[in-house]
Amino acid sequence: MSSLLPLAVLTDSGSPLEIALALVIGYLLGSIPFGLLLTRAAGLGDIRSIGSGNIGATNVLRTGNKGLAAATLLLDAAKGAVAVLIARHFLGETPAMLAGLGAFIGHIFPVWLGFKGGKGVATYLGVLIALAWQCAAVFAVLWLSVAALTRISSLAAIVATIAAPVAAWILGDSVLATVVTLMSLIVLIKHRANIERLIAGQEPSIGSKT
Repeated sequence: MSSLLPLAVLTDSGSPLEIALALVIGYLLGSIPFGLLLTRAAGLGDIRSIGSGNIGATNVLRTGNKGLAAATLLLDAAKGAVAVLIARHFLGETPAMLAGLGAFIGHIFPVWLGFKGGKGVATYLGVLIALAWQCAAVFAVLWLSVAALTRISSLAAIVATIAAPVAAWILGDSVLATVVTLMSLIVLIKHRANIERLIAGQEPSIGSKT
């Protein structure tokens, strides 16, 4: 039964030093605020002062610059994937999963921005791509489908986030499934205001300025 507990699952492989190193490497990579850096470099000011105040691609899109939004999406996903790949190469598979978790947490709670970052969706996808392409495919297909049908980014993210852990548990890797489940829970918590607006029918569509 202990193998089903999150802490036991996440620490049953790899030394404490490897686990700590993986989390730190992941966190530092994940905490790079690409959305903020790109918009400032483009002369668009502080992205946190518009729209949702978020540093992610959806809010960058509210500047009207689709290229910057796409770049933010790719870089936020890439930092999650890179964290996994670096940890996997030097430390092993379980530390790689923890590095992915660290990158995800770093994006949402970056020390450089007073622990106020994004909602983690793009970084989550990047981590999934590096850890389990099957989960990433489920996530991407559902996100694109729901976004195309509803034009609501948050709804697409919520649906995809709920489905990803199911796919991970079906794969049968308890460590992977635990990491993905933890990330999904955090994403859903970060979207609680979006969920309230969705229920009220007040959630803005993709590209909306509000």
